[in-house]
Amino acid sequence: MLAASVTAQKKQSGKVEMWLTKGDKSVLFAKQADLNLQKASGVVNRNSIVIDDKQKFQEIDGFGYCLTGGSAQLISAMDKENQDLLLQEMFSVKENAIGISYLRVSIGASDLDDRVFSYNDLPAGETDPKLKKFSLEHDRRTGLIQVLKKILAINPKIKIMGSPWSAPVWMKDNGDTRGGSLKTEWYGAYADYFVKYIQGMKAEGIVIDAVTIQNEPLHPGNNPSMYMEAKDQAVFVRDHLGPAFEKAKIKTKIIVYDHNCDKPEYPLEILNDAQAKKYVDGSAFHLYGGTIDAMSKVHDAHPDKNIYFTEQWTGGPGDFPKDLKWNVEHLLVGATENWAKTVLQWNLASDPKYDPHTDRGGCTTCMGAVTIDGSKFIKNVAFYHMAHASKFVRPGSKRIQSSSIDGLPNVAFSTPDGKIVLLVVNTSSEEKKFTVTQKDKLFQAKVDAGAVATYIF
Repeated sequence: MLAASVTAQKKQSGKVEMWLTKGDKSVLFAKQADLNLQKASGVVNRNSIVIDDKQKFQEIDGFGYCLTGGSAQLISAMDKENQDLLLQEMFSVKENAIGISYLRVSIGASDLDDRVFSYNDLPAGETDPKLKKFSLEHDRRTGLIQVLKKILAINPKIKIMGSPWSAPVWMKDNGDTRGGSLKTEWYGAYADYFVKYIQGMKAEGIVIDAVTIQNEPLHPGNNPSMYMEAKDQAVFVRDHLGPAFEKAKIKTKIIVYDHNCDKPEYPLEILNDAQAKKYVDGSAFHLYGGTIDAMSKVHDAHPDKNIYFTEQWTGGPGDFPKDLKWNVEHLLVGATENWAKTVLQWNLASDPKYDPHTDRGGCTTCMGAVTIDGSKFIKNVAFYHMAHASKFVRPGSKRIQSSSIDGLPNVAFSTPDGKIVLLVVNTSSEEKKFTVTQKDKLFQAKVDAGAVATYIF
Protein backbone atom coordinates (compact mmCIF):
# COMPACT_ATOMS: atom_id res chain seq x y z
CA MET A 1 0.00 0.00 0.00
CA LEU A 2 0.98 3.66 -0.19
CA ALA A 3 3.19 5.29 2.40
CA ALA A 4 1.38 6.83 5.35
CA SER A 5 1.85 10.34 3.97
CA VAL A 6 -0.18 9.35 0.91
CA THR A 7 -2.76 7.12 2.52
CA ALA A 8 -3.67 9.81 4.99
CA GLN A 9 -7.25 10.71 4.13
CA LYS A 10 -7.47 13.58 1.70
CA LYS A 11 -10.47 15.58 0.69
CA GLN A 12 -12.62 13.45 -1.61
CA SER A 13 -12.46 14.74 -5.19
CA GLY A 14 -14.80 12.53 -7.21
CA LYS A 15 -15.90 9.02 -8.08
CA VAL A 16 -14.42 6.16 -10.10
CA GLU A 17 -16.78 3.94 -12.10
CA MET A 18 -15.84 0.24 -12.04
CA TRP A 19 -16.98 -2.68 -14.21
CA LEU A 20 -16.00 -6.26 -13.36
CA THR A 21 -15.89 -9.78 -14.81
CA LYS A 22 -14.76 -12.74 -12.70
CA GLY A 23 -13.27 -15.94 -14.02
CA ASP A 24 -15.76 -18.08 -12.10
CA LYS A 25 -18.63 -16.26 -13.89
CA SER A 26 -20.14 -15.04 -10.62
CA VAL A 27 -19.86 -11.52 -12.05
CA LEU A 28 -20.17 -10.99 -15.80
CA PHE A 29 -19.40 -7.47 -17.01
CA ALA A 30 -21.38 -5.82 -14.24
CA LYS A 31 -21.10 -2.32 -12.82
CA GLN A 32 -19.81 -2.27 -9.25
CA ALA A 33 -20.07 0.32 -6.52
CA ASP A 34 -18.16 3.50 -7.36
CA LEU A 35 -14.75 3.98 -5.80
CA ASN A 36 -13.65 7.21 -4.16
CA LEU A 37 -11.23 9.40 -6.08
CA GLN A 38 -9.03 11.21 -3.58
CA LYS A 39 -6.29 13.78 -3.64
CA ALA A 40 -2.74 12.49 -3.26
CA SER A 41 0.68 13.89 -2.41
CA GLY A 42 2.38 12.05 -5.28
CA VAL A 43 4.39 9.56 -3.17
CA VAL A 44 3.92 6.07 -4.63
CA ASN A 45 5.37 2.58 -4.26
CA ARG A 46 5.51 -0.69 -6.17
CA ASN A 47 1.80 -1.39 -5.61
CA SER A 48 0.81 1.68 -7.59
CA ILE A 49 -0.27 1.95 -11.21
CA VAL A 50 0.84 5.42 -12.20
CA ILE A 51 -0.95 6.97 -15.16
CA ASP A 52 0.66 9.78 -17.16
CA ASP A 53 -1.82 11.24 -19.63
CA LYS A 54 0.83 13.58 -21.05
CA GLN A 55 2.49 10.57 -22.70
CA LYS A 56 0.13 9.79 -25.57
CA PHE A 57 0.55 7.03 -28.15
CA GLN A 58 -1.67 5.66 -30.95
CA GLU A 59 -5.26 6.68 -31.58
CA ILE A 60 -7.79 3.86 -31.32
CA ASP A 61 -10.03 3.04 -34.30
CA GLY A 62 -12.13 0.48 -32.45
CA PHE A 63 -12.71 -2.89 -30.83
CA GLY A 64 -14.85 -5.67 -32.25
CA TYR A 65 -15.23 -8.90 -34.14
CA CYS A 66 -15.05 -10.58 -37.51
CA LEU A 67 -18.59 -10.69 -38.90
CA THR A 68 -18.35 -13.81 -41.05
CA GLY A 69 -20.92 -14.84 -43.62
CA GLY A 70 -21.83 -17.67 -41.26
CA SER A 71 -22.38 -15.20 -38.42
CA ALA A 72 -24.62 -13.11 -40.67
CA GLN A 73 -26.62 -16.20 -41.69
CA LEU A 74 -27.31 -17.09 -38.07
CA ILE A 75 -28.29 -13.54 -37.16
CA SER A 76 -30.54 -13.29 -40.23
CA ALA A 77 -32.44 -16.44 -39.20
CA MET A 78 -33.34 -15.06 -35.75
CA ASP A 79 -36.80 -13.70 -35.09
CA LYS A 80 -36.99 -9.92 -35.27
CA GLU A 81 -37.32 -9.34 -31.51
CA ASN A 82 -34.24 -11.33 -30.57
CA GLN A 83 -32.24 -10.15 -33.57
CA ASP A 84 -32.91 -6.54 -32.62
CA LEU A 85 -32.02 -7.29 -29.01
CA LEU A 86 -28.70 -8.88 -30.00
CA LEU A 87 -27.68 -6.14 -32.44
CA GLN A 88 -28.65 -3.35 -30.05
CA GLU A 89 -26.79 -4.95 -27.16
CA MET A 90 -23.64 -5.42 -29.23
CA PHE A 91 -23.50 -2.25 -31.34
CA SER A 92 -25.41 0.50 -29.56
CA VAL A 93 -23.60 3.06 -27.42
CA LYS A 94 -26.50 3.17 -24.97
CA GLU A 95 -26.20 2.23 -21.31
CA ASN A 96 -27.18 -1.44 -21.67
CA ALA A 97 -24.90 -2.14 -24.67
CA ILE A 98 -21.20 -2.80 -25.25
CA GLY A 99 -20.70 -0.44 -28.19
CA ILE A 100 -18.70 -2.55 -30.67
CA SER A 101 -17.03 -0.01 -32.98
CA TYR A 102 -15.13 -2.06 -35.58
CA LEU A 103 -15.93 -5.06 -37.77
CA ARG A 104 -13.91 -7.17 -40.17
CA VAL A 105 -15.73 -8.95 -43.00
CA SER A 106 -14.48 -11.34 -45.64
CA ILE A 107 -14.14 -10.31 -49.28
CA GLY A 108 -15.79 -13.38 -50.75
CA ALA A 109 -16.11 -16.42 -48.51
CA SER A 110 -14.08 -17.12 -45.39
CA ASP A 111 -13.77 -20.60 -43.92
CA LEU A 112 -16.72 -19.72 -41.67
CA ASP A 113 -19.20 -19.52 -44.53
CA ASP A 114 -21.54 -22.38 -45.38
CA ARG A 115 -19.86 -22.77 -48.79
CA VAL A 116 -16.87 -21.48 -50.75
CA PHE A 117 -17.44 -18.61 -53.18
CA SER A 118 -15.87 -15.52 -54.69
CA TYR A 119 -17.61 -12.61 -56.38
CA ASN A 120 -16.48 -13.84 -59.80
CA ASP A 121 -16.89 -17.62 -59.98
CA LEU A 122 -16.72 -19.14 -63.47
CA PRO A 123 -16.89 -22.59 -65.07
CA ALA A 124 -13.51 -24.32 -65.36
CA GLY A 125 -11.45 -22.93 -68.21
CA GLU A 126 -13.22 -19.58 -68.40
CA THR A 127 -11.75 -16.18 -67.53
CA ASP A 128 -13.29 -12.74 -67.06
CA PRO A 129 -10.55 -10.08 -67.34
CA LYS A 130 -13.04 -7.19 -67.27
CA LEU A 131 -14.95 -8.73 -64.33
CA LYS A 132 -18.24 -8.43 -66.20
CA LYS A 133 -19.73 -11.23 -64.08
CA PHE A 134 -18.66 -9.71 -60.74
CA SER A 135 -21.52 -9.95 -58.21
CA LEU A 136 -22.07 -9.45 -54.48
CA GLU A 137 -25.09 -11.75 -54.58
CA HIS A 138 -23.59 -14.27 -52.13
CA ASP A 139 -23.31 -11.51 -49.50
CA ARG A 140 -27.03 -10.90 -49.94
CA ARG A 141 -27.74 -14.65 -49.76
CA THR A 142 -25.93 -14.99 -46.42
CA GLY A 143 -27.59 -11.82 -45.14
CA LEU A 144 -24.24 -10.08 -44.62
CA ILE A 145 -25.22 -6.93 -46.50
CA GLN A 146 -28.60 -6.77 -44.77
CA VAL A 147 -27.08 -7.29 -41.31
CA LEU A 148 -24.43 -4.63 -41.95
CA LYS A 149 -27.17 -2.16 -42.90
CA LYS A 150 -28.97 -2.88 -39.62
CA ILE A 151 -25.72 -2.41 -37.68
CA LEU A 152 -25.05 0.87 -39.48
CA ALA A 153 -28.53 2.06 -38.57
CA ILE A 154 -27.60 1.49 -34.91
CA ASN A 155 -24.07 2.92 -35.18
CA PRO A 156 -23.45 4.86 -38.41
CA LYS A 157 -19.84 5.52 -37.37
CA ILE A 158 -18.75 1.88 -37.11
CA LYS A 159 -15.68 1.10 -39.21
CA ILE A 160 -15.50 -1.94 -41.48
CA MET A 161 -12.44 -3.77 -42.79
CA GLY A 162 -12.55 -6.23 -45.68
CA SER A 163 -10.16 -9.19 -46.04
CA PRO A 164 -10.07 -11.82 -48.81
CA TRP A 165 -9.38 -15.48 -48.09
CA SER A 166 -8.74 -16.18 -51.79
CA ALA A 167 -8.89 -14.68 -55.25
CA PRO A 168 -11.35 -16.26 -57.70
CA VAL A 169 -10.13 -19.72 -58.70
CA TRP A 170 -9.57 -18.77 -62.35
CA MET A 171 -6.94 -16.24 -61.23
CA LYS A 172 -4.92 -18.88 -59.31
CA ASP A 173 -2.13 -21.19 -60.43
CA ASN A 174 -3.59 -24.38 -58.88
CA GLY A 175 -7.23 -24.11 -59.99
CA ASP A 176 -8.44 -24.74 -56.43
CA THR A 177 -10.09 -22.71 -53.70
CA ARG A 178 -7.41 -23.95 -51.28
CA GLY A 179 -3.83 -22.76 -51.48
CA GLY A 180 -2.18 -21.88 -54.74
CA SER A 181 -1.01 -18.39 -55.65
CA LEU A 182 -2.28 -15.49 -57.72
CA LYS A 183 -1.03 -15.68 -61.29
CA THR A 184 1.01 -12.62 -62.20
CA GLU A 185 -1.05 -12.16 -65.38
CA TRP A 186 -4.11 -11.48 -63.21
CA TYR A 187 -2.58 -8.97 -60.77
CA GLY A 188 -4.31 -6.11 -62.58
CA ALA A 189 -7.67 -7.89 -62.70
CA TYR A 190 -7.43 -8.74 -59.01
CA ALA A 191 -6.73 -5.08 -58.16
CA ASP A 192 -9.89 -4.21 -60.11
CA TYR A 193 -11.72 -6.90 -58.08
CA PHE A 194 -10.94 -4.93 -54.91
CA VAL A 195 -12.13 -1.73 -56.59
CA LYS A 196 -15.40 -3.32 -57.67
CA TYR A 197 -15.94 -4.71 -54.17
CA ILE A 198 -15.46 -1.33 -52.50
CA GLN A 199 -17.64 0.42 -55.07
CA GLY A 200 -20.31 -2.29 -54.84
CA MET A 201 -20.50 -2.07 -51.07
CA LYS A 202 -20.61 1.72 -51.23
CA ALA A 203 -23.59 1.44 -53.58
CA GLU A 204 -25.27 -0.54 -50.78
CA GLY A 205 -24.52 2.26 -48.32
CA ILE A 206 -21.61 0.36 -46.73
CA VAL A 207 -18.26 2.15 -46.57
CA ILE A 208 -15.19 -0.11 -46.41
CA ASP A 209 -12.69 1.81 -44.31
CA ALA A 210 -9.75 -0.54 -44.92
CA VAL A 211 -8.76 -3.72 -46.73
CA THR A 212 -6.03 -6.23 -46.09
CA ILE A 213 -4.47 -7.87 -49.13
CA GLN A 214 -4.78 -11.48 -48.03
CA ASN A 215 -5.92 -13.22 -44.86
CA GLU A 216 -3.05 -15.35 -43.51
CA PRO A 217 -0.96 -15.32 -46.70
CA LEU A 218 1.45 -17.93 -45.31
CA HIS A 219 -1.29 -20.45 -44.40
CA PRO A 220 -2.65 -22.18 -47.52
CA GLY A 221 -4.56 -24.86 -45.60
CA ASN A 222 -7.92 -23.15 -45.05
CA ASN A 223 -10.80 -23.46 -47.47
CA PRO A 224 -10.66 -20.95 -49.06
CA SER A 225 -7.05 -19.74 -48.83
CA MET A 226 -4.23 -18.40 -51.00
CA TYR A 227 -0.46 -18.31 -50.57
CA MET A 228 1.25 -14.96 -51.14
CA GLU A 229 4.86 -14.19 -50.27
CA ALA A 230 5.94 -10.74 -49.12
CA LYS A 231 7.79 -9.98 -52.35
CA ASP A 232 4.65 -10.75 -54.35
CA GLN A 233 2.42 -8.71 -52.05
CA ALA A 234 4.80 -5.77 -52.44
CA VAL A 235 4.57 -5.99 -56.25
CA PHE A 236 0.77 -6.31 -56.12
CA VAL A 237 0.41 -3.23 -53.90
CA ARG A 238 3.10 -1.15 -55.63
CA ASP A 239 2.25 -1.80 -59.27
CA HIS A 240 -1.43 -2.71 -59.22
CA LEU A 241 -3.64 -2.15 -56.16
CA GLY A 242 -2.23 1.23 -55.13
CA PRO A 243 -2.45 2.69 -58.65
CA ALA A 244 -5.93 1.17 -59.15
CA PHE A 245 -7.18 2.86 -55.97
CA GLU A 246 -5.63 6.15 -57.09
CA LYS A 247 -7.24 5.92 -60.53
CA ALA A 248 -10.67 5.14 -59.02
CA LYS A 249 -10.22 7.85 -56.34
CA ILE A 250 -10.71 5.29 -53.59
CA LYS A 251 -9.68 6.38 -50.09
CA THR A 252 -9.95 2.93 -48.47
CA LYS A 253 -6.81 2.14 -46.46
CA ILE A 254 -4.48 -0.61 -47.73
CA ILE A 255 -3.13 -2.82 -44.95
CA VAL A 256 -0.51 -5.51 -45.53
CA TYR A 257 0.35 -8.91 -44.04
CA ASP A 258 -2.68 -9.91 -41.82
CA HIS A 259 -0.98 -12.92 -40.26
CA ASN A 260 0.94 -14.07 -37.19
CA CYS A 261 3.40 -12.23 -35.00
CA ASP A 262 6.12 -14.78 -35.79
CA LYS A 263 7.00 -13.18 -39.15
CA PRO A 264 7.46 -9.41 -38.67
CA GLU A 265 9.93 -9.57 -41.54
CA TYR A 266 6.98 -10.02 -43.92
CA PRO A 267 5.45 -6.56 -43.48
CA LEU A 268 8.93 -5.06 -43.10
CA GLU A 269 9.92 -6.35 -46.53
CA ILE A 270 6.94 -4.54 -48.05
CA LEU A 271 7.39 -1.34 -46.06
CA ASN A 272 11.09 -1.26 -46.94
CA ASP A 273 10.03 -0.89 -50.58
CA ALA A 274 9.52 2.88 -50.76
CA GLN A 275 7.26 2.71 -53.81
CA ALA A 276 5.00 0.10 -52.21
CA LYS A 277 5.08 1.84 -48.84
CA LYS A 278 3.53 5.04 -50.15
CA TYR A 279 0.25 3.17 -50.76
CA VAL A 280 0.26 1.33 -47.42
CA ASP A 281 -1.52 2.58 -44.29
CA GLY A 282 -0.11 -0.12 -42.01
CA SER A 283 0.28 -3.79 -41.08
CA ALA A 284 -2.14 -6.29 -39.53
CA PHE A 285 -1.39 -9.15 -37.15
CA HIS A 286 -2.84 -12.32 -35.57
CA LEU A 287 -1.35 -14.18 -32.59
CA TYR A 288 -1.49 -17.88 -33.44
CA GLY A 289 2.31 -17.75 -33.57
CA GLY A 290 5.06 -15.49 -32.24
CA THR A 291 4.79 -12.90 -29.46
CA ILE A 292 2.74 -9.73 -29.44
CA ASP A 293 5.79 -7.43 -29.15
CA ALA A 294 6.62 -8.25 -32.79
CA MET A 295 4.14 -5.50 -33.67
CA SER A 296 6.38 -2.95 -31.93
CA LYS A 297 9.34 -4.09 -34.03
CA VAL A 298 7.40 -3.19 -37.17
CA HIS A 299 6.17 0.06 -35.66
CA ASP A 300 9.65 1.08 -34.53
CA ALA A 301 11.08 0.46 -38.00
CA HIS A 302 8.28 2.44 -39.67
CA PRO A 303 6.67 4.69 -37.03
CA ASP A 304 4.77 6.58 -39.74
CA LYS A 305 2.68 3.47 -40.48
CA ASN A 306 -0.15 2.03 -38.39
CA ILE A 307 -0.54 -1.30 -36.62
CA TYR A 308 -3.77 -3.33 -36.45
CA PHE A 309 -4.69 -6.49 -34.59
CA THR A 310 -7.28 -8.21 -36.76
CA GLU A 311 -7.96 -11.78 -35.59
CA GLN A 312 -7.75 -14.24 -32.71
CA TRP A 313 -10.05 -17.20 -32.18
CA THR A 314 -11.44 -18.85 -29.07
CA GLY A 315 -11.61 -22.62 -29.46
CA GLY A 316 -14.79 -24.33 -28.34
CA PRO A 317 -16.01 -25.41 -25.90
CA GLY A 318 -13.49 -23.10 -24.25
CA ASP A 319 -12.14 -22.59 -20.75
CA PHE A 320 -13.76 -19.40 -19.50
CA PRO A 321 -11.31 -18.41 -16.71
CA LYS A 322 -8.25 -19.23 -18.79
CA ASP A 323 -9.60 -17.64 -21.97
CA LEU A 324 -10.67 -14.49 -20.12
CA LYS A 325 -7.21 -13.89 -18.67
CA TRP A 326 -5.33 -14.79 -21.85
CA ASN A 327 -7.37 -12.61 -24.16
CA VAL A 328 -7.26 -9.55 -21.95
CA GLU A 329 -3.54 -9.90 -21.17
CA HIS A 330 -2.39 -10.59 -24.73
CA LEU A 331 -4.96 -8.76 -26.84
CA LEU A 332 -6.72 -5.91 -25.07
CA VAL A 333 -3.62 -5.03 -23.08
CA GLY A 334 -0.82 -6.62 -25.10
CA ALA A 335 -1.90 -5.57 -28.58
CA THR A 336 -2.73 -1.99 -27.65
CA GLU A 337 0.49 -1.68 -25.64
CA ASN A 338 2.25 -2.68 -28.88
CA TRP A 339 0.57 0.02 -31.00
CA ALA A 340 -2.59 -1.69 -32.27
CA LYS A 341 -5.34 0.70 -33.38
CA THR A 342 -7.85 -2.18 -33.42
CA VAL A 343 -8.38 -5.39 -31.50
CA LEU A 344 -10.69 -7.85 -33.27
CA GLN A 345 -11.85 -11.27 -32.12
CA TRP A 346 -12.62 -14.14 -34.48
CA ASN A 347 -15.63 -14.63 -34.77
CA LEU A 348 -18.88 -12.88 -33.90
CA ALA A 349 -21.29 -15.83 -33.88
CA SER A 350 -21.55 -19.59 -34.36
CA ASP A 351 -24.22 -22.17 -33.56
CA PRO A 352 -23.92 -24.81 -30.81
CA LYS A 353 -22.03 -27.13 -33.20
CA TYR A 354 -19.62 -24.33 -34.29
CA ASP A 355 -21.31 -24.16 -37.68
CA PRO A 356 -21.49 -22.95 -40.34
CA HIS A 357 -18.08 -23.58 -41.88
CA THR A 358 -16.73 -24.76 -45.21
CA ASP A 359 -15.76 -28.34 -46.03
CA ARG A 360 -12.16 -29.48 -46.51
CA GLY A 361 -10.53 -26.80 -44.40
CA GLY A 362 -13.11 -24.77 -42.50
CA CYS A 363 -12.66 -24.23 -38.76
CA THR A 364 -14.70 -26.87 -36.90
CA THR A 365 -14.29 -25.55 -33.33
CA CYS A 366 -14.35 -21.75 -33.67
CA MET A 367 -16.60 -20.45 -30.90
CA GLY A 368 -18.35 -17.14 -31.49
CA ALA A 369 -18.60 -14.22 -29.13
CA VAL A 370 -22.20 -15.38 -29.01
CA THR A 371 -23.69 -18.80 -29.65
CA ILE A 372 -26.92 -18.54 -31.63
CA ASP A 373 -29.39 -21.42 -31.37
CA GLY A 374 -32.40 -20.56 -33.48
CA SER A 375 -33.52 -17.20 -32.07
CA LYS A 376 -31.83 -17.64 -28.71
CA PHE A 377 -28.29 -16.45 -28.02
CA ILE A 378 -25.76 -17.09 -25.29
CA LYS A 379 -22.87 -14.71 -24.57
CA ASN A 380 -19.44 -16.31 -24.49
CA VAL A 381 -16.09 -15.18 -23.13
CA ALA A 382 -15.22 -13.03 -26.17
CA PHE A 383 -18.37 -10.99 -25.60
CA TYR A 384 -17.40 -10.19 -22.03
CA HIS A 385 -13.71 -9.50 -22.43
CA MET A 386 -14.26 -7.27 -25.49
CA ALA A 387 -16.94 -5.33 -23.62
CA HIS A 388 -14.36 -4.19 -21.07
CA ALA A 389 -12.67 -2.14 -23.80
CA SER A 390 -15.32 -1.47 -26.45
CA LYS A 391 -17.88 0.18 -24.18
CA PHE A 392 -15.49 2.74 -22.74
CA VAL A 393 -12.53 3.16 -25.10
CA ARG A 394 -14.40 4.85 -27.90
CA PRO A 395 -12.89 5.58 -31.33
CA GLY A 396 -10.60 8.58 -31.13
CA SER A 397 -9.32 7.59 -27.68
CA LYS A 398 -5.56 7.53 -27.27
CA ARG A 399 -3.43 5.09 -25.36
CA ILE A 400 -1.53 6.79 -22.56
CA GLN A 401 1.29 5.73 -20.28
CA SER A 402 0.57 3.45 -17.32
CA SER A 403 3.13 1.70 -15.13
CA SER A 404 3.27 -2.07 -14.64
CA ILE A 405 2.74 -4.22 -11.55
CA ASP A 406 3.59 -7.92 -11.35
CA GLY A 407 0.45 -9.97 -11.91
CA LEU A 408 -1.61 -6.96 -13.02
CA PRO A 409 -1.19 -6.34 -16.77
CA ASN A 410 -2.92 -3.06 -17.57
CA VAL A 411 -3.41 -0.40 -20.21
CA ALA A 412 -4.81 3.13 -20.00
CA PHE A 413 -6.52 5.47 -22.45
CA SER A 414 -7.70 9.06 -22.58
CA THR A 415 -11.10 9.36 -24.26
CA PRO A 416 -12.45 12.11 -26.53
CA ASP A 417 -14.76 13.27 -23.72
CA GLY A 418 -11.85 13.83 -21.35
CA LYS A 419 -12.06 10.71 -19.21
CA ILE A 420 -9.35 8.20 -18.26
CA VAL A 421 -10.06 4.50 -18.80
CA LEU A 422 -7.87 1.88 -17.11
CA LEU A 423 -8.19 -1.81 -17.96
CA VAL A 424 -6.63 -4.31 -15.52
CA VAL A 425 -6.48 -8.12 -15.42
CA ASN A 426 -5.27 -10.10 -12.42
CA THR A 427 -3.23 -12.98 -13.85
CA SER A 428 -2.02 -14.14 -10.44
CA SER A 429 -3.55 -16.80 -8.19
CA GLU A 430 -4.51 -14.40 -5.39
CA GLU A 431 -6.43 -11.19 -4.82
CA LYS A 432 -4.42 -8.08 -5.67
CA LYS A 433 -4.75 -4.75 -3.87
CA PHE A 434 -3.26 -1.69 -5.52
CA THR A 435 -3.48 2.05 -5.90
CA VAL A 436 -4.03 4.01 -9.07
CA THR A 437 -2.45 7.46 -9.26
CA GLN A 438 -2.99 10.08 -11.94
CA LYS A 439 -1.59 13.58 -11.39
CA ASP A 440 -2.77 14.63 -7.92
CA LYS A 441 -5.54 12.04 -7.71
CA LEU A 442 -5.63 8.45 -6.52
CA PHE A 443 -7.99 5.62 -5.74
CA GLN A 444 -7.61 2.31 -3.94
CA ALA A 445 -8.69 -0.88 -5.70
CA LYS A 446 -8.62 -4.64 -5.45
CA VAL A 447 -9.20 -7.37 -8.04
CA ASP A 448 -9.80 -11.08 -7.41
CA ALA A 449 -7.53 -13.68 -8.96
CA GLY A 450 -8.40 -14.15 -12.62
CA ALA A 451 -10.74 -11.16 -12.74
CA VAL A 452 -10.87 -8.25 -15.19
CA ALA A 453 -11.77 -4.71 -14.19
CA THR A 454 -12.27 -1.47 -16.08
CA TYR A 455 -12.05 1.83 -14.23
CA ILE A 456 -13.39 5.11 -15.63
CA PHE A 457 -12.70 8.48 -14.01
